[in-house]
Amino acid sequence: MQKKALIAMSGGVDSSVAAYLAMHDGLSCIGATMQLHPSNDGESQINDARSVAQRLDIPFYTLDLREEFRCEVMDHFVQSYEDGLTPNPCVICNQKLKFGHLLDAAIELGCDYVVTGHYARIAQDPETGRYYLRKALDEAKDQSYFLYGLTQSQLSHVQFPLGGLTKTEARQIAEAQGFLTAKKKDSQDICFIPDGDYLSFMIRHTGKQYPAGDFLDRAGNIVGKHNGAVGYTLGQRKGLGLSMGEPVYVCGKDMQNNTVTVGPDDALFSNALRATHWFWHTIPELTAPLRVCAKARSRMTEQPATVYPGENGSVRVEFDEPQRALTPGQAVVLYDGDAVVGGGTITEIL
Repeated sequence: MQKKALIAMSGGVDSSVAAYLAMHDGLSCIGATMQLHPSNDGESQINDARSVAQRLDIPFYTLDLREEFRCEVMDHFVQSYEDGLTPNPCVICNQKLKFGHLLDAAIELGCDYVVTGHYARIAQDPETGRYYLRKALDEAKDQSYFLYGLTQSQLSHVQFPLGGLTKTEARQIAEAQGFLTAKKKDSQDICFIPDGDYLSFMIRHTGKQYPAGDFLDRAGNIVGKHNGAVGYTLGQRKGLGLSMGEPVYVCGKDMQNNTVTVGPDDALFSNALRATHWFWHTIPELTAPLRVCAKARSRMTEQPATVYPGENGSVRVEFDEPQRALTPGQAVVLYDGDAVVGGGTITEIL
């Protein structure tokens, strides 16, 4: 019997090519776009996705997930910043929306798979049967870091047709098929904060006015005023408005006292972190120290490290060399070659 797939169509080139490749592989396809943003902010993307679906002659649906996106992604983003963390909303969106609500919709429609335009690959261990992620062949486009939080059940119902392609090859396919998305630029930054002004977004989203407070140096001396501690991230240099005779960076925040500590670049380096809320891929759980390469933010090159099991499912990650601006709230993802061993959320810098 022919397998069915729900194609997550964002209105971009990657998901358009993923739809074409899924059909080429013999899947019976249905296109769907998630409506995530308030009002009609995403209408042009929906129209572009519908155009590609019509060209491929497949059914097309729009799924209104605006309330789910607001509660599960936007609210989580704001709460994390209010708690002094730096969240990764793309990780949460993948867990909750793309491979949560969208997968539920796919199953309701009788589909076997959700297909997306992510650059990653899925493999299965022939001995254990466990599913795990592998990096895309095009490491410059690899998105496995953002996908570590998928469960075994989710991975068994997902396909990533672009995992073996380069971005150039994907655009060539789109052009050959006459997709209007072929020359669209890649989306940048966080989709619901296109201007990158996190503090203004939080003020609009919550209706709150976050109080100004003190910038402190590492000795605790007041060196200036900030516009609200929620608006700053570890390692930040731009937008501080401080003149201290040398470059300074955010190296700490005290949310209870609404202070932001700044210091020189060398104050940002540390060797170890603790992380929780783990998702394991190549192993069912961590029971003994393990050598890995670890990546603590999306644009970081993974670094040699040893991981140690801790209490209540926590993991201690010790890097061979000090790393810059390890940040609570971000994901740390572990690799063995091109395979994702697992990943969790950073809770503490050690």
